[in-house]
Amino acid sequence: MKASTTQTAHQVSARALSWLHTHRERGGLPADTTADLGDPNSVYKPLGEAALAASLVLRESVAGTTELRTARELLDFCWQQFGDGDMLYERLLRHSMMTDPLETYAPFARVGFRHEPLERLLTHTASLRSVRSAEVLPNRRLAIANAARVIGLDQGDRAYDWPALARATWLGGTPEPWLIDWMTGYCLTHTVFHLTDWGGRPAGLPEDLTAYVRAWLPVWIDIWAEIQQWDLVAELMIVGCCLQEPYCEAADWERLAAVQHADGLLPRDGDPVADDPDRRFSDHQHTAVVAAVAGTLAVSRTLGRAAEAR
Repeated sequence: MKASTTQTAHQVSARALSWLHTHRERGGLPADTTADLGDPNSVYKPLGEAALAASLVLRESVAGTTELRTARELLDFCWQQFGDGDMLYERLLRHSMMTDPLETYAPFARVGFRHEPLERLLTHTASLRSVRSAEVLPNRRLAIANAARVIGLDQGDRAYDWPALARATWLGGTPEPWLIDWMTGYCLTHTVFHLTDWGGRPAGLPEDLTAYVRAWLPVWIDIWAEIQQWDLVAELMIVGCCLQEPYCEAADWERLAAVQHADGLLPRDGDPVADDPDRRFSDHQHTAVVAAVAGTLAVSRTLGRAAEAR
């Protein structure tokens, strides 16, 4: 069963990563893009998400030679799109309250891409009371804290009260699990992602929250699989890989593999997939990112890699 899970997870993640790499030019920033970004969610944010997936493939180093090369090339492309970090620096310089330069930079810093002026500016802005007091959703505050931790701006975790940050989230209240809705599902997944640094620190999820998630995760996966919300299903499968005792079920991976297209596209939901190539990419890019991450972590955890030793 374990070998079957590992093999299927690798297949799904490798195909998804290849699809992202093949169509990467469709996700590039328009030539007239400036640091002001009229619509950050259109291209800028998805480009950062592609970089995140590639960085985790490289961090885990459990993929084959082809996938590691593909991840490196995808990361190089994303870094070049951001002007080797210059665009992130200019965006933060103009918009000090924005957290996306910090969060976008973290995956690059994770695998050795550094921009010293940006890091100096991040250190400065992080010290501002206005920035530290900004009102954001609890799971988003965790995203900021984890990005700072990855980059090395967290002063050895002393700058953030991780237990308090965890308890402020929906998950931190261990609420009635049957009342979870679609958006709360995404908030839950990201709470786990950031507390554990995408499975790199499983002990970062408190024991009682780990027990709560492990008890209800199979139910949540089945619910959203039944209504074919594949993007959220794949995110929940990442959550399973972030637990100290990973939850990686062969049946879940076989179900995800069954809906993946031969070219690597993984549909976000049960709606028909458009024929237009640009629409296909924009609609399903995020699900490919999630599948690449989920499969990479599942391979790593089912092979018994010690996350805390990385």
